[in-house]
Amino acid sequence: MTMQHFDSDYMEGAHPRILQKLMKTNLDKMPGYGSDDCCRSAKEKIRAACGCPQAQVYFLVGGTQTNMVVIKALLRPYEGVISAETGHIQVHEAGAVESTGHKILTLPQYQGKIRAEDLERYVSAFYADANHEHMVQPGMVYISHPTEYGDLYTKGELEGISTVCKRYHLPLFLDGARLGYGLMARDTDVTLETIAKTCDVFYIGGTKVGALFGEAVVITRPEGIPHFFTTVKQQGALLAKGWLLGVQFDTLFTDNLYFQISRHAIDMAEKLKAGLKAKGYRLLYDSPTNQQFVILENGMMEALSQKVSFSFWENYDPQHTVVRFATSWATREEDIDALLQLM
Repeated sequence: MTMQHFDSDYMEGAHPRILQKLMKTNLDKMPGYGSDDCCRSAKEKIRAACGCPQAQVYFLVGGTQTNMVVIKALLRPYEGVISAETGHIQVHEAGAVESTGHKILTLPQYQGKIRAEDLERYVSAFYADANHEHMVQPGMVYISHPTEYGDLYTKGELEGISTVCKRYHLPLFLDGARLGYGLMARDTDVTLETIAKTCDVFYIGGTKVGALFGEAVVITRPEGIPHFFTTVKQQGALLAKGWLLGVQFDTLFTDNLYFQISRHAIDMAEKLKAGLKAKGYRLLYDSPTNQQFVILENGMMEALSQKVSFSFWENYDPQHTVVRFATSWATREEDIDALLQLM
């Protein structure tokens, strides 16, 4: 049996329809920096899907790059970004945000989420401190959907956080690296339109959801980030061959492809979850998305790692470890069957 791979959701290349479109347009001569017809078409389709005709849309290459550029563009030099203590920008981006001169201000996390009441408490306490002008001022809020733990915000939770943000004039930025998998999870009441209404900026992840690479940044108010294009350029994040991103997102947002392939990943994750439960394995919690967190006995984990690649997540106790299995838009049913057979 060949090695099975469930490390992450960016292990495959791209959906065949994207590769076909790239080949079809390969010798077309297009203007650079996102000023081409493919980018224009993709932006219009994204605005329509978000129900936000006034939105500005920009294409960047990867998630860490996008988080760093957006946060730098939103903050003044003396401001920091509020995040869950387990937020991706806090834990797994090698200080990318801090390298721009901005501190990350952390809140307690609940399966990766923050709560509106904690945010309210933090910001109100900051301004109640007579010495607050000597401190890093909260300048924006960062959240992920899905979170690092594969959990999802509800519509009510997003509205609650958005209300606090508006009260204190804090832009709300949503990291959507895996957004497709969040939107297509079962029983969620959050849509692209919900996100566009509650967030000032968010991005639609392509790297982990069917594209070769790329993230689509959506700024929901035209005045939201002045001169964002220039900031992107300044940070070395402006792709000269911008049409490579436009072609991919134009394809993903044609005939609901983005949503269809995201639903497939959820179906595969649900199949995996059901199989693990049937075999008596314990899950860290009931993740509704494509990331499944399993508690394995350490000996079992070591033996399994010889035949399956997966992500270490955290130590559960001295004898057990939590590992993550991630499905993707390209996961096959036979891949799930093979994994379950090995466990």
